[in-house]
Amino acid sequence: MATKHAQIVDKWGRPIETHRLDEPQTQTDARLAPLHRQFADHPSSGITPSKLAALMRHAEQGDLKAQCELAEDMEEKDAHIQSEIGKRRMALQGIDWQIKPPRNATAAEQRDADMIQELLEDATWLEDALFDLSDATLKSFSNLEIHWTYQDSIHYISDVSHREPAWFQTHPDNRNQLMLRDGSYEGAPLQPFGWIQHTAKAKSGYLTRRGLVRVLAWPFLFKNYSVRDLAEFLEIYGLPIRLGKYPEGASEKEKMTLMRAVMSIGHNAGGIVPRGMEIDFQNAADGQSDPFMAMINWCEKSQSKAILGGTLTSQADGKTSTNALGNVHNEVRQEIRDFDLSRLAGTLTRDVVFPLYALNCRSYQHPRRHPRFEFDITEAEDLKHLSDSLPGLVTLGMKIPLQWAHDKTQIPMAKDGEAVLGASQPETPTTENPVSQADLKARTRTPETTDDQINRLHQDAGPLVANMTDSVSELVQNATSLTQLRDDILDLAGQIPVDELGDVMARAMAAAELAGISDVQGQQ
Repeated sequence: MATKHAQIVDKWGRPIETHRLDEPQTQTDARLAPLHRQFADHPSSGITPSKLAALMRHAEQGDLKAQCELAEDMEEKDAHIQSEIGKRRMALQGIDWQIKPPRNATAAEQRDADMIQELLEDATWLEDALFDLSDATLKSFSNLEIHWTYQDSIHYISDVSHREPAWFQTHPDNRNQLMLRDGSYEGAPLQPFGWIQHTAKAKSGYLTRRGLVRVLAWPFLFKNYSVRDLAEFLEIYGLPIRLGKYPEGASEKEKMTLMRAVMSIGHNAGGIVPRGMEIDFQNAADGQSDPFMAMINWCEKSQSKAILGGTLTSQADGKTSTNALGNVHNEVRQEIRDFDLSRLAGTLTRDVVFPLYALNCRSYQHPRRHPRFEFDITEAEDLKHLSDSLPGLVTLGMKIPLQWAHDKTQIPMAKDGEAVLGASQPETPTTENPVSQADLKARTRTPETTDDQINRLHQDAGPLVANMTDSVSELVQNATSLTQLRDDILDLAGQIPVDELGDVMARAMAAAELAGISDVQGQQ
């Protein structure tokens, strides 16, 4: 086993040293210790357009700290961003998933895939990990550090820890490679099999420019200006204008005393001034809050469009919103969810499933063939529609795979020995003559084939049919013209017995019908 582990490499061909998996990288490397003691600088405080532009330029050059901390501030300070990002992240929770073996899997590969399925189903950290990984939606990346445990000859993941995005930087020569900030120019590389590294894509480009933070930062900034201006407007609007009048020859001290009285009287509803000074109250300031609210609404709608692809799933105004438009926007939101899940499945396949497979499974051969993590994002088809259409398609000769039907209906296939649903057996109808009915059933349930039944019919009806054909044959041989033959055949009416033949045919048809009913019930 030790020899096998020494030959394991990750997806990029880097060798895996299993003894380094005993403790997380950020706890064993002394150069990374300061990361645990750093605190955010909150760059959103006093943010201006020029400061925001400079912050984004630094992020493009590899310094991600300020941009990641700004994203944290935006979630904390802007309730609308937090709400919309929360909707997108929560949509990824509770989706069914499974571990699928490689194509044309051997029996050993199927068993190993089932083992990984059990390990992850029993994992208590997986749901929190899915939520933390979705943090990449805003910040463009999210990294979880893996805690490994070796027990009962199995390497398994006991826990994962979300690490602050501000802990990372990009490599100077590779702007898509994340490094840990250890004080060096290049940074410390992330340990193989030690991290779950997820990146999201709001748009194409380098890692530092893919996240929604760069799109949402500008509406966030403009909205902050409008909210501040609205607060100042509300502080002034409705309060009367106070004018203080001081007598000629007043000293600077007396003027300042009057000024303090004027400024405080609005909130304190009272104050004092020296004799000879006056305070006059003018009409309240005129103005409207509509311009400020219009700017705030524009910013919030822009944020909703960037995060969820539309506004009608969160900001229906009752005027332009309709049920049809709401359904269209919800379909766009569904497509965004499926895109996020597909990228998340790729990350879990690379950083969770593959390490578990390479470290524990005997069927592992090379890093290009391994099980994969898949979310079930297919929508169940209408069961009634499928049940009505499939039988007719099968009758036409279409060869429809059974697995396809289960996938369409999202009904799992039963395992060997598992109890399954079945159609109930219909009750046997009763008749007025149970003795003859039982006799007929007994006769139809004997192991006679179709050929035996045909022979039985020939045996019973043969002489009767021969009697009829012999009389007609004799008339044909003795006829001298068609007119004479026609008249002679008409004269046979009432002379040939047909009642007995009718009884035989009736019994044969009844027996055939009961035999068919018995065969159908026997197959159910």
